[in-house]
Amino acid sequence: MIHNTPPSRPIVLCLSGHDPSGGAGIQADIEAILAQNCHAAPTVTALTVQNTVDVTDFRVLDREWVLAQANAVLQDMPVSSIKLGMLGNMEMVDTIIEIANQNPHLPLVCDPVLRAGGGGTLGKGDIAYAIREKLFPLATISTPNLPEARILAELPAGSADECAEKLLKYCKHLLIKGGHESDPVISNRLYTQQGEKHIFTCARLPGNYHGSGCTLASALAGRLALGEELISAVKSALDYTWRTLRDAEAPGHGQYIPRRLPLDFCS
Repeated sequence: MIHNTPPSRPIVLCLSGHDPSGGAGIQADIEAILAQNCHAAPTVTALTVQNTVDVTDFRVLDREWVLAQANAVLQDMPVSSIKLGMLGNMEMVDTIIEIANQNPHLPLVCDPVLRAGGGGTLGKGDIAYAIREKLFPLATISTPNLPEARILAELPAGSADECAEKLLKYCKHLLIKGGHESDPVISNRLYTQQGEKHIFTCARLPGNYHGSGCTLASALAGRLALGEELISAVKSALDYTWRTLRDAEAPGHGQYIPRRLPLDFCS
């Protein structure tokens, strides 16, 4: 029997935490990347106790285990981009730096996960400082929401522009998501170190969502793996994420979960 093997899809290496509700974390990565017609190679960085209401506990995996997972993939598959999610502690930041330094040719999307949608913390120690100082310079693009940007910039009441002014000293491209603001139209702002600013707007949807940030960063990593130019890739990922939120479902007692169907099914 002869197998008619199709061409391989671009591969995205994901380093994220596991959310047992399936709303965020590594499952969100897999679903969103698959929807871009890419293949997700998931490396688990942490285990969490959480649901659609909130996170109550988490455990970061040993550094050796995470390196072993990632290197097993990198030695076997032609990875086209890397997506970072929950890291959890300082040691995991250093682990990611080692992986990134060994693969400087790969686009790297850094989603600085510091808190769950319900407000519970997902990081220990001075992790925000470590992400800003050590990881942002290695990333192609970083994708904090406004509350995360304020923590990273150490500006508790800072505007997106004020946070960007400080954070662009560390990162090449910065996408500050506007979903936590109160305006009826959401403004997602992309900043570059060259001084460019692009604003992408969309209608605000009712409700709160669990895993929207993971969905966006993973879709973006998928678009970059496909070879899409960065600004276009940001727009594609934002448009896709908005559709997953429009079609979101509420399987639990808390936030809605994005419905991460392939592009053909959520137009």
